[in-house]
Amino acid sequence: MRRSLRLVAAGLVLAALGCADGVRFGEELPPAGGTYQPGTGGAPSGGSGASYGSGAAYGTGSGGDAPVEPPPCAEELRRCAHVFALPFGGEQSVEVRGDFAPDGWVNGVPMALVGDTWEASVAVPWNAPVAYKLVVDGATWITDPGNPAEVPDGLGGFNSVLDGVTCEAWTCAPPVLGSFDWRDAVLYFVFVDRFANGDASNDAPLPGVDGAANYQGGDWAGVRATIESGYFESLGVNALWLSVPFDNTEATGVGDDGHPYSAYHGYWPRDLDATEARFGSLAELVGVVDAAHAHGLKVVVDYAMNHVHVSSPVYAQHGDWFWPLDWNGKHCVCGGDCSWDGSEGKRCWFRDYLPDFDFTVPAARDYSVGNAIQWIQATGIDGFRLDAVKHIEDAWVTELRHRVTTEIESVSGQHFYLVGETFTGDRGTIAYYVEPSTKLDGQFDFPLRNAVVSQVLMRQGSMYDLDGFLGSNDGYYGAGIMSTFVGNHDVPRAIHFAADSPAWGDPWASGKDRAWQNQPGLPGGMSAFERLANGFAILFTLPGVPLVYYGDEVGMPGAGDPDNRRFMPWQGYSAGQTFLRDRVAKLAAIRAAHPALRRGTRTTVSVTGDTLCYRMATAGDAVFVAVNRGDGAATVNGLPAGSYVDEVDGSAHGAAPSVPARSTRILVAQ
Repeated sequence: MRRSLRLVAAGLVLAALGCADGVRFGEELPPAGGTYQPGTGGAPSGGSGASYGSGAAYGTGSGGDAPVEPPPCAEELRRCAHVFALPFGGEQSVEVRGDFAPDGWVNGVPMALVGDTWEASVAVPWNAPVAYKLVVDGATWITDPGNPAEVPDGLGGFNSVLDGVTCEAWTCAPPVLGSFDWRDAVLYFVFVDRFANGDASNDAPLPGVDGAANYQGGDWAGVRATIESGYFESLGVNALWLSVPFDNTEATGVGDDGHPYSAYHGYWPRDLDATEARFGSLAELVGVVDAAHAHGLKVVVDYAMNHVHVSSPVYAQHGDWFWPLDWNGKHCVCGGDCSWDGSEGKRCWFRDYLPDFDFTVPAARDYSVGNAIQWIQATGIDGFRLDAVKHIEDAWVTELRHRVTTEIESVSGQHFYLVGETFTGDRGTIAYYVEPSTKLDGQFDFPLRNAVVSQVLMRQGSMYDLDGFLGSNDGYYGAGIMSTFVGNHDVPRAIHFAADSPAWGDPWASGKDRAWQNQPGLPGGMSAFERLANGFAILFTLPGVPLVYYGDEVGMPGAGDPDNRRFMPWQGYSAGQTFLRDRVAKLAAIRAAHPALRRGTRTTVSVTGDTLCYRMATAGDAVFVAVNRGDGAATVNGLPAGSYVDEVDGSAHGAAPSVPARSTRILVAQ
């Protein structure tokens, strides 16, 4: 008899916790599984040298004379630009306040004097009434003399009201449910096995596997201890991404580099009803989630749904739920007889020991989606990182979104974040899955990572190239809340791209050539750490969810998989590492203080070969970001006349600030 676990209003109810090899959810639960793992299953689609993508983008710089189409989103998420206006009558300042935004009555939108008229363009909800007033000289609230439509304000007066604004070119606002807006998140990827060893009793490396590809002892006890130490809060992180929690095979697998691997990464699931014993029990995982919540941290769990290991009972019991390995005269391994792309990419096996789910079979799909829902209910987590999204059927994604909405969010009252991984440089492929109402909230922005690594860390091309890319990327994913990053577990460590002489000449390089021999060490001096800090500065001053891959906050070295997954160093930092860690924490604090950096609109102020300055602005907040990738100080021009303070170091500046070599200034008008 299936033993279901469910959320109730009083909290998470868990039953019969505690067996050492993990707690089972029921007699049977759906297999999940795999992603592309360098060294364990081929290369990703869109690998080295992949283009940014194709198709019309919403925004500027989208490619020639191609038609510009607004992004797809449900009507309740659409926003139209409406210009509020007031004839000049001697006022010193005017702003508009209203219910066009959750904080619109508190943080007004300043109006600018254009000729003899005060004006402000504000994004207002699609085809919905908007009550507002104008605030003159910071004290006098008036209705709009140009708009006779009014409604009572509840205080004996009236508000002006707009009714039913629609438009041909809209933007999209992400859905916000409950007390947390995921646009405010800073995400930290905790690769559990390599992060912190809190319980040596569950250490159990496999025989015959080299240490780099074996279990190294990290566990949930170590994660919880780190949470309770305050480390993540000191770094400015407010969300954790934990690697896959499933019970994995005890077998080894040979990677495409010829080395035997264990399933330390979590992507070779055996029993989807149980936790991986080397990480801990379900009770310990719930303890991590509870501790995180107590410290103001959200928790996202890596959910792998593409496949299981051949040792999985569900494969033995339900072989008809999986694509056959031998098909149409092909031994259908991805990157071998079958392609990573197209219809073959949805049915190929990542390795010949990883049976691939056939989610065109309704029973298989229902089983898998049901398993995902039960993990949410059993743990109280706040989101999923969904692995290898383009390799599964669309129906799996849409059914998960529907069940999350109806079964999870309806109970919790909080939005459950779904972020996908599609390892490609093709923005069209990535955007296909980004639709918060029916599919994913967002995906990891690989094309942005490529641009930042190439133009800022490696100094390829010029900052004109970065500005052009950002211009085409702004708003490209509509209402999506993308996760931005420079490093993750599938690419070499970011610090080596930032070295004076980059370890690889291609930002898409896998780094496998140095994964087992001639591994790179920690760079000396400060320059590489300053360049990586510059990369983080861009991520932390743009909308999205910036990601810190564990160890990147101290510039941890490492080539391709598995060398990019070394154990987290907790002491003995160089001056460069200490600088970088402190700078990441500072950037997170600045981001938290400025809504414009999390939700604002970006406008280019000036650009040269080595510098880029842009303005981020939203209601009541404006910030200028001046980036210098060059090896000498540079003056940045184009800021409005006035006085500014750099929130990074507290220094004062005018409208033409000097930016030190390999540095970013984040400037606010005084």
